[in-house]
Amino acid sequence: MALVPAPATDGPLIAEVDMGADSSAPTVRATVVQASTVFYDTPATLDKAERLLAEAASYGSQLVVFPEAFIGGYPRGSNFGVIIGNRTAKGREEFRKYHASAIDVPGPEVDRLAAMAGKYKVYLVIGVIERDGYTLYCTALFFDSQGHFLGKHRKVMPTALERIIWGFDSNRKIGAAICWENRMPLLRTAMYAKGIEIYCAPTADARDVWQASMTHIALEGGCFVLSANQFCQRKDYPPPPDYVFTDLEEDLTPDSVVCAGGSVIISPLGSVLAGPNYEGEALLSADLDLGDIARAKFDFDVVGHYSRPEVFSLSVRDHPTNPVTFASAAEKTEGSYK
Repeated sequence: MALVPAPATDGPLIAEVDMGADSSAPTVRATVVQASTVFYDTPATLDKAERLLAEAASYGSQLVVFPEAFIGGYPRGSNFGVIIGNRTAKGREEFRKYHASAIDVPGPEVDRLAAMAGKYKVYLVIGVIERDGYTLYCTALFFDSQGHFLGKHRKVMPTALERIIWGFDSNRKIGAAICWENRMPLLRTAMYAKGIEIYCAPTADARDVWQASMTHIALEGGCFVLSANQFCQRKDYPPPPDYVFTDLEEDLTPDSVVCAGGSVIISPLGSVLAGPNYEGEALLSADLDLGDIARAKFDFDVVGHYSRPEVFSLSVRDHPTNPVTFASAAEKTEGSYK
């Protein structure tokens, strides 16, 4: 695994984490991981995550960000046998295997990730596929450097065909928005209002235009943006017929790149500090000069001196709701106080 250095130059739906750092601390060493899941093998993926985390820590990283769906996998190229009005038996079996690769939050895999963060003394943000009964969520988990699980963010709007397999989820600040959530201006505004300073953007989008979005968010929010994507080749997924890239399989070789990465770190002033990398699995690191936040906010503070609350305002319901509530449970709760 290559280190790519910087150039010489149940809580709320929208979560943020306080790194607890001294506000006068000049820099934070951050690393984004660009690597592939071991598909359908969650224990092996956790082993790989620990190797990458140890390597990042050896470079002095204090914050490490993994890609979207790193634990559990991003099912690129699969349609799970779905067409309008029909689902295939093979697609149902694919979902069963995908469901089995997901993790419970909390659960033993979360405990292991927390232990890793504590062992290597890093703040950790990692994308997982969360299993809640028989519904799956694309989720980002947050851990502190003492080995504590701090919370999670579920992707509020899966993109396109992701919606057939993933559900919807109704200090030094770290927060995350997953993939195309980053194109939702109201969600971004809510994150800015929470005071986000290090904005994590785990993604599965390797297109060139993604870089424009990341630069815009850094400038708009006056925050550091850390975007982590997987670099995947066909051989990183099970071979056919166990896993098929719909309409693409016959054109792919084992070495074909199916996700080219593009992980990047950008400053609040719009400067690219590391990446984008399209060459292979890598760790991209940069020292974040926290003074750049104030320098950028002097120009533009979207929820501060550049806002017009008497003209524009946003109301956010930022706590999860349940699809079913039982009146009997509420009555028992009320009765316990009598």
